[in-house]
Amino acid sequence: MKNNMNLKLVSEYSPKGDQQQAIDKLVSGLSKNEKHQTLLGITGSGKTYTLANVIEKTQLPTLIISPNKTLAAQLYEEFKNFFPENKVEYFISFYDYYQPEAYLPSVDKYIEKDAKINQEIEQMRASAVNSILTGRDVIVIASVSAIYDLGNPKIFENMKHVFRKNDPIQRRDISKKLVFLQYKKNNLELKPGTFRFREDVLEIFVSTGHNVLEIDIQNNKINKINLKKNYLKNNKDVSNLDTYDLFPAKLFVTEKDKLNLAIIEIEKELKERLNFFKKNKQILEYERLKRITNYDLALLKEMGYCPGIENYSLHLSFRKKGDTPYSLLDHFIYSFKDYLIILDESHIGIPQLKGMYMGNKKRKETLVEHGFRLPSAIENRPLKFKEFENKVDKIIYTSATPSEYEVEKSETNLVEQIIRPTGILDPEIEVRPCKTQVEDIIKELEKQAEKKEKTLILTLTKRSSENLTRYLKQRNFKVEYIHSEIKPLERPKILEKLRNGKIDAVIGINLLREGLDIPEVSIVAMLDADKEGFLRNKTSILQAIGRAARNKDGKAILYADKVTKSIQETIDETNRRRKIQEEYNKKHNITSETIKKKITQTETKIEKIPKDEKIINYLQKELNKAIKEWDFEKAAKLRDELERFYK
Repeated sequence: MKNNMNLKLVSEYSPKGDQQQAIDKLVSGLSKNEKHQTLLGITGSGKTYTLANVIEKTQLPTLIISPNKTLAAQLYEEFKNFFPENKVEYFISFYDYYQPEAYLPSVDKYIEKDAKINQEIEQMRASAVNSILTGRDVIVIASVSAIYDLGNPKIFENMKHVFRKNDPIQRRDISKKLVFLQYKKNNLELKPGTFRFREDVLEIFVSTGHNVLEIDIQNNKINKINLKKNYLKNNKDVSNLDTYDLFPAKLFVTEKDKLNLAIIEIEKELKERLNFFKKNKQILEYERLKRITNYDLALLKEMGYCPGIENYSLHLSFRKKGDTPYSLLDHFIYSFKDYLIILDESHIGIPQLKGMYMGNKKRKETLVEHGFRLPSAIENRPLKFKEFENKVDKIIYTSATPSEYEVEKSETNLVEQIIRPTGILDPEIEVRPCKTQVEDIIKELEKQAEKKEKTLILTLTKRSSENLTRYLKQRNFKVEYIHSEIKPLERPKILEKLRNGKIDAVIGINLLREGLDIPEVSIVAMLDADKEGFLRNKTSILQAIGRAARNKDGKAILYADKVTKSIQETIDETNRRRKIQEEYNKKHNITSETIKKKITQTETKIEKIPKDEKIINYLQKELNKAIKEWDFEKAAKLRDELERFYK
């Protein structure tokens, strides 16, 4: 059942500077069904607030795609604060750590998929999909995982179970139904994705991780439907309902009759592929594929699910080879006639979206060639960029430095927003020699500590960020580093420590460039700024120095032995903006002031993987069998799989 709530912006702010003209132009463009628009908004100009106003005025369900998880987390917090009465959701990869399955034929090395699933993020992904299917008042903040294969939204919705007051209900039947929806029976401990009976009450902990559904059963009929909200936080606000739609606990699911058909198709493809290997006398590949696929099929038949189920998505979604896979975008298209995409920091988002498909395809083809996966596994893939473009209804690109693609697509719909409501000018730029950059950084950190102000330091590599962090700690500076190997939910915690004074500086690479909102930072220092390339071009340098643009004393230090073309272009553009900003401030009698932003506590609760007796027993049986047959390679894999359930 879909709700009819409106998207309602709640804020103590009102549009300032050139925000209102940007809002009006973007809303006008959307009302005219303009497909592409670009908001060229400089750092600190309030792009997020402008976009929140656009969303409220247009009432469009919105998907915001961010180029990395750190920025996605920040946007999620900001939009939750702007729309507290609506469904603001978070959809990123649910892996704390992910090493994709791969094979390196040159050295005959198979790299097994190695991943650690974050249960909280998995619940948030489920919540996002559920919200899209139940109402228009939804804003989803996502990473590029939004373009990955997610399963057919129609099948997912068709599989929901609707509880209605006074409907007949049988314990055995509903238990079977819940198990097929991938809910686990657990009489001892209720946790997300589990259910249990307590006398005449069926308790279901909804897979989104927030609410517990209580079904009171009297005389084999549903007597009451209660929903206890925010169960884990002990904020058990109870709603008495007439109906409740319960969606599957997993996003990759298939109706039972269709699952059997899908299994038949998988078995058919397996037979064909095994015949191919046999004909070509590829005995190793033959045995490998037979063992891996039969293991997965056994779990699918027994449980309706298996690790790596997404590799069979072509059959489970009943697509044909070459068909576009279903992604999060399809859930928006399925649920709404119109919707809005906002591509944040589009100058890096566009290249990301363009590169996802080919990287995935090459890795999968190698796995298929050597018998680790069926050929159909290639169809479990991200969207091609053209497919992404075809699914766009309306899109707003946001960037302080848009690329040619956005400018060309937007044509006359390029909206510039370069006045900061706080009156802060673009940071002044100083160029200093590379030779003494570390010693100079130390002097600056000492000055910053005295003023209780914060610093961002950008290096060229992960190793150099770690080495510099280690060195500065030895010199008794309070510093931490951030790069792509830091867990997604740990990154906001490090930035929170910077803001609340527990550390004085953060050292990183490109993760510190785009979109980070840290008003306490008054200096951005870029080491080796004259090393021309991706991390030291005009776009990168402009984005980097923008991190100091929320502080009235903001300054950028570029360590360079020569002024490169990129550095000079950055200085010229900064001077152009500063002139416009100074004239505006003078005309409106504005005195610059540092942005004040409340520090929010990062709250993270990672659930342990629930134990499932049925699958554990099956894996244990297979493990014992492998040991008896001296198949220690298989035994090791089964052991690792079993260990996941006991963590």
